[in-house]
Amino acid sequence: MIVALDIRRVRDFGTGTYTRNLVEALARLDSTTSYFLVGRDSDAAALGRLPDNFQLLVFDRSPDGLHHNLRLAWQLHRRKVDVWHTPYLATCWMVACPHIITVHDTAPFSLLAPDGAALSDLLRFYRTRHCLRRAHRILSVSHATRRDLIRQFGLPADKIEVVYNAVDAQLDPHPAPDEVEHTLSRYSAHDPYLLYAGNVSPRKNLPRLIEAFALVKHELRDHPDYRNLKLIIIGDELSQNPQLRRAVVKSRAQNHVRFLGFVPPQTLSVFYSRAAAFAFPSLYEGFGLPPLEAMAHGAPVLASNVSALPEVLGEAALYVNPENVFDISRGIRSLLLDKKLRKQLVKRGHAQVEKFSWKESVRRVLEVYKAAAGAEAS
Repeated sequence: MIVALDIRRVRDFGTGTYTRNLVEALARLDSTTSYFLVGRDSDAAALGRLPDNFQLLVFDRSPDGLHHNLRLAWQLHRRKVDVWHTPYLATCWMVACPHIITVHDTAPFSLLAPDGAALSDLLRFYRTRHCLRRAHRILSVSHATRRDLIRQFGLPADKIEVVYNAVDAQLDPHPAPDEVEHTLSRYSAHDPYLLYAGNVSPRKNLPRLIEAFALVKHELRDHPDYRNLKLIIIGDELSQNPQLRRAVVKSRAQNHVRFLGFVPPQTLSVFYSRAAAFAFPSLYEGFGLPPLEAMAHGAPVLASNVSALPEVLGEAALYVNPENVFDISRGIRSLLLDKKLRKQLVKRGHAQVEKFSWKESVRRVLEVYKAAAGAEAS
């Protein structure tokens, strides 16, 4: 069997984590399949050294379009590829072999109103729907995303296989004490802090998180443990998101909210492991990997009660209404002050993380590959 796997987004946030862990797990568990990794030299370098059954098929990150699809289809045909897998929602419709697509969420289309959408949005929707309908198999990272795919795109239920994500293998849930001290000193982060990690798109609901934090900060201004509480946000740069700067100024929390931008996995592990609590009040998630990662590091988690988050986090998180700032602030306060609740959630969090593994996920992905290759052969 010959499988081609798109790695052109391996360095992106979210999708890149999934792609990297997928390839690394395939390399550990499957020595018989021949893999072509479609991408650039720099993409392959992000994956490190791989076994001999993995080869790079150099292909640039051209804009989606007719010429791009024709070139890709020809390259896959020349190498007699049996299965083509894009680990993200891509509009690729010309390949002759079975196409597997991993869908992490349908956020770009969740609020799309056909009677009021821009023409470009409608064209993107119909192009994506056409690609999904032509795909041999769709891998959904949660049952919630599977339901969204069925509802929004009219896809048959038996075409969609739910294969969960798991915690990033590069994270270390137990960083060494000297690494912790060095990292916290480098970032001057010795005060207790509430942590958020992830991208900072509007659906992540960070302006409400900042406002809720400001309320908690005021309530605990004289508390012996939390009077110097900070909010640390790890993700995109603040300069790219001026609405967050406005939210901080409006909440009068300029001296207590810190944006660290993107950090490497080793640094992220330190911040997870030392967080007083982890807050993730997202308005929509296809899976919700950061709160699961926080649980793996022993941080008590607050999360939204919407989309895939209750499915993934189970009974190991404190849930709030993400559209209610006062509910978010009450949740944060409870998570910080209720020692019994904290201990309970940390214990449940460790157990919840054990339900997800890249070994099991890749086993199921391989089953889908083999079924697709068998269907093509027959």
